[in-house]
Amino acid sequence: MNRHHLAVVVGLAVGAIATHLSAVAAEGPSEFRKGTIDVGIYAKDADRTARFLTNAIGFHEVPGFSVPAAMGNKIGLVDNQPFKVRTFTLEDGDSATRIKVLSFPQVEGKPAEQAYVHTMYGIRYFTLYVKSIDRALERLKAANVTLLGETPVDLGGTLLVAVRDPDGNFYELVGPRK
Repeated sequence: MNRHHLAVVVGLAVGAIATHLSAVAAEGPSEFRKGTIDVGIYAKDADRTARFLTNAIGFHEVPGFSVPAAMGNKIGLVDNQPFKVRTFTLEDGDSATRIKVLSFPQVEGKPAEQAYVHTMYGIRYFTLYVKSIDRALERLKAANVTLLGETPVDLGGTLLVAVRDPDGNFYELVGPRK
């Protein structure tokens, strides 16, 4: 697919999403308290992942919390294991999306085997919209993060950069050159 076709496809997709969002907004108030989500990532090394999120991507850390084994078990998320949650946001406020980095001091997990997004089912990547792809590239370079494929890729005035975090999770950073 050449750049022109890609730009047309991206433009059509953005138009369809905008139309859908307008229709949803016209239907009335949402049943959700927040229009954002929190995402939990189980990291092999929470400190290493924290450095990636803050230094390479641009998140900032906010207070996290600990979950006792009994509570995790009661909720049904873990099998009687205590865990710690470090929390990262892109902006301040209750409505900011949060990435929660989980660490389990008493157990060792297994890494996901994901060479590409199509090799495993489940959540495969995060898309973050940046104001300046140049600033994002500076952060990635300073953090010694390797860009994937032939990124940055021009999507018709907007650029996309793909990277992986220390545990292999994919991130897309999308934004204009400034």
